[in-house]
Amino acid sequence: MYLLSGGQKSRVVFAQITWTRPHILLLDEPTNHLDFDSINSLIIGLNNFEGGLVVVSHDEYFLSSLCDRLYVVNKGKIKSFDGDIHDYKKLILK
Repeated sequence: MYLLSGGQKSRVVFAQITWTRPHILLLDEPTNHLDFDSINSLIIGLNNFEGGLVVVSHDEYFLSSLCDRLYVVNKGKIKSFDGDIHDYKKLILK
């Protein structure tokens, strides 16, 4: 594993956690170290996943292509956000 790039290591880990057919995936910054084609492949794979996903990411493209609900963590509390990632970005920029 030490010879692999960051993106390759990410793909190996993703393969390991999906090997046993989980019902839910917890993904923390899954697009780090991935190139554009790998990110798109990951989006396609996750959109076809029949279980639940919890994704933590700063990648706006990834989130908007994948997620249908957005939760915001602020001051130690989690709150459902009524809107998409673009609405959230507009709110933050105000």
